[in-house]
Amino acid sequence: MNQDFIKFIKNDRFAKLVGTEIVKVEPGYAVAEMKIAEKHLNGINTVQGGAIFALADYAFAAASNSEGIVTVGINVNISYMNVPKGKTLKAEARVTSVSRRICHVEVDIVDEDNVLIAKANCTGYRKQQTV
Repeated sequence: MNQDFIKFIKNDRFAKLVGTEIVKVEPGYAVAEMKIAEKHLNGINTVQGGAIFALADYAFAAASNSEGIVTVGINVNISYMNVPKGKTLKAEARVTSVSRRICHVEVDIVDEDNVLIAKANCTGYRKQQTV
């Protein structure tokens, strides 16, 4: 993977703040993880939806930018299926279609038992500038 891209994607200060980490990137594909901490819990002691969304968004960013073309999100729809169990969440993002200006990415978020927690469908705008 291109060193400039790795520096670019790991420079996401918000991702660091919420505790998400990219663990794998290939062209059109990325995996991000988040260790669940107290700061991720809502008032009923389950993982807050915004924390799950942040993890999905970071995986989307890595996958959609993985070929070196700056891509920004223009639409994300997320559905929550289950309450996570355990201490780790994983988001797996796959680019499903790409054109000159638009890409679509599907992100599955699972817990450590591989139970589907949420699914995000993302659209990105490719800015035609390189990372």
